[in-house]
Amino acid sequence: MTVPKSLGDTNLFKPIKVGKNVIPHRVVFAPTTRYRALDDHTPSDLQLEYYDERSRYPGTLVTTEATFSSEQGGLFHNAPGIWTDKQTQGWKKINEKIHANKSFSSIQLWFLGRVADAKLLKERGLPLVSASAVYANEESKRLAEEAGNPLRALTKEEIKDIIYNKYTIAAKNALEAGFDYVEIHSAHGYLLDQFLQPSTNQRTDEYGGSIENRARFVLELIDHLLPIVGADRLAIRISPWAKFQNMKAEEDSVHPITTFGYLLHELQKRADAGNQLAYISLVEPRVQASHDVAVDAQVGDNSFASKIWKGVFIKAGNYTYDAPEFNTLLKDIADDRTLVGFSRYFTSNPDFVLKLRDGLELTPYVRDTFYTHDNWGYNTWTALDDDTKYDEAVETKVLAKPIPN
Repeated sequence: MTVPKSLGDTNLFKPIKVGKNVIPHRVVFAPTTRYRALDDHTPSDLQLEYYDERSRYPGTLVTTEATFSSEQGGLFHNAPGIWTDKQTQGWKKINEKIHANKSFSSIQLWFLGRVADAKLLKERGLPLVSASAVYANEESKRLAEEAGNPLRALTKEEIKDIIYNKYTIAAKNALEAGFDYVEIHSAHGYLLDQFLQPSTNQRTDEYGGSIENRARFVLELIDHLLPIVGADRLAIRISPWAKFQNMKAEEDSVHPITTFGYLLHELQKRADAGNQLAYISLVEPRVQASHDVAVDAQVGDNSFASKIWKGVFIKAGNYTYDAPEFNTLLKDIADDRTLVGFSRYFTSNPDFVLKLRDGLELTPYVRDTFYTHDNWGYNTWTALDDDTKYDEAVETKVLAKPIPN
C-alpha cells in the first residue's frame, strides 16, 4: 500500500484513560479470528507467539479474537474458548506475555447462536439456538436439518442459564486469566445481536417485540456482569449497520438508529448512575466483518452514537482506506475519547503501531491465510528488525500445540 504519513505527533500517540487504566496510545489490536486454537478450544503455542509479537509496542491494547463463552456458545473448529480451567490457564500464559510487554488485554466473549456449526453442536449433544427459529439462509437450514439439529428459539430458562451461569463462568475465568477488560460481543449477527434486531427476533415474550424487550437480554447480561467484572473493566461491541450473516441493518422493520440509540441511551443511564463501561466498541459501516464495503455502497453513519454515549469508544473498520493522509482516523480521534482498532494490517505487520508512528510502509495482508489452521501467514510475518525467512512448505505443516509450562 501507499506509505502512510507519520502519525507520531497526532492524538493517536497521546495517552487516554480507559476504565481504570491510562493507555499510552490509541492504536488497538481489534478482534482477529484466526482459528489457531487447539481442538479442545484451548489457546495454543501459535497464539502465544502471535499475541506476544503484536503487544511488543508498549501500551498497546490487544483485543483477543472472539472467544467462546461456553461450549453451547460455539462451535467452530479451532476457535478458542474460556469455559474450562485448561482454557483459562492458556489465556493466563498469553496475558503474562502481553503484560510483560507493558501492554493491555481485552477478551471478547462470544456466543454464536444461529450461525454455529449445527453438526459440531449435535456431536456434543447441544442444540442449535437463537432468539427465534429464523435461519441465516437456506444453506444453514439445510446443514442443520441434515445434522438432525434444527434451529430453535431459546426458552426463558435457557436465557437465564446463559446470563447467570455460562457468562458468569466465562467472566470469572477471564479475570482469573488476567484480562484487563472483558468485552461482550454483541455485533455481526451473533446471539446478542440476534436478540437486538427484529429480523432475527420474532419472540412474543419479554425478550421480543418492543425495542425495550429486544434489548432486555443484552442489558440484563450487562447488569449481571457489572458487579462481577466491574464497570471500569466491562465493555461491549456493537455493529449497527452490519449485514454480515444476513442481518438486515437498515432494511429491517425498525431502523438501526432506533434500536442502537435505545441501547446506548440505556448504557449511558447506567454510566450516569456510576456504572460507566470501560468502552463501547463500535464497528464502522466501511466494513462487513473482515470485508471492505465500497464507498458508493456504504449505508449508515455512526455519528448518532457519540451524541448519546459520553464515554470512551473504540472504533474499527478500514481506517487505512484513506491512507496516507488518514483523514477519517484523525477526525475520529480529535474528540479525545476515541481509540481506533485495526486487525487485517495488524496481522501482516506485528510492528504495526511503530509503523503508524513513524510513517513506514505497511506489509499487505493475505486474506487466504486468515482462516487456515497452520502457521503460514500467521506467525510468518516479520517486524522491520527481523530478517527471518520462512518456507511455506514447512510452515503449512506447523500446527498448534499446547503452550509449554
